[in-house]
Amino acid sequence: MSTHNNEGSASPSRRRFFQALTLVPVVAALPACQPSAQEKNAAAGAGKDNTAYVPDFFNEAEWAFVLAACDRLIPADDIGPGAVESGVPEFLDRHMQTPYASGDIWYMQGPFLEAPSEFGYQGRLALRDILKVGIASMDAHCRKAFDGKTFAALDVEQQETLLSQAEGGKLGLQDIADKVFFSNFLNEVKNGYFADPKHGGNKDMGAWKMIGYPGMRADYIDWISVRDKPYPLGPVDLAGRRG
Repeated sequence: MSTHNNEGSASPSRRRFFQALTLVPVVAALPACQPSAQEKNAAAGAGKDNTAYVPDFFNEAEWAFVLAACDRLIPADDIGPGAVESGVPEFLDRHMQTPYASGDIWYMQGPFLEAPSEFGYQGRLALRDILKVGIASMDAHCRKAFDGKTFAALDVEQQETLLSQAEGGKLGLQDIADKVFFSNFLNEVKNGYFADPKHGGNKDMGAWKMIGYPGMRADYIDWISVRDKPYPLGPVDLAGRRG
């Protein structure tokens, strides 16, 4: 985490983000008399910005955390778009409603233990539960340490300090290991930032444009070995839209 000031050719936050880069349904019930979140999103033209998107998985307090934390992990700068404007929060909300996030395609039997990273995750919580428990624990920690304020209500410097402490395992969250929550949340933010726009993030293919990725173009083999020139064409997404 770093401040969002733009200095030099790339901000410290964005340089650190790329150094660590690794790319890898239970829906909340709504009263029958109320329109579903999907209906609200369609009516509001969801996908253009996060103010129009109505979260279906995260509650109001969790959504506030997601917006704030995404903004700190990948802030907008002169190099490229930030996570919030790229629609990463929407990606997170939608991805948490998939069989992958609910653990349906994971091996979820015991024994549950802490193991070296090369053995992968060995805990009892599915991805969506890691995020739910982690967000609640972060807000509980903040309320205790900051006179009742949640993470989203803190200033930028305080938020960045807390995220850095969680990344280093120094925060001491009560219900989940700091590093388990932080690493899973950060990975999801990265995934949403670079995923195809159909999944909710990477609005207007902004992240692909930033790194010169051609997207789903059928043929760019002539440029695979070119290292001294940027790719001259914009990206194409899975729906065939050109960026």
